[in-house]
Amino acid sequence: MRSAPIVVHRPSLSGGRRVTVNRNGRDEILGLAHSDHELVVFLEAAGVLDPEQILDDPRWVEWREGGAHEWHAA
Repeated sequence: MRSAPIVVHRPSLSGGRRVTVNRNGRDEILGLAHSDHELVVFLEAAGVLDPEQILDDPRWVEWREGGAHEWHAA
């Protein structure tokens, strides 16, 4: 089974989470998000329609380590 095309990686030691999207079999780093708002901005810039609607859909977004919507430092 493939993982979700969007991955919100574990919280970094300084705070924030790296966000990647898989396109054509390659992972592309969108940036380091520090909030749901920043995550939505990154996804909109990547061409995702209605990103707010998919944040909790595991078919689209995989939240690695830490809980979903947790942005504090590890």
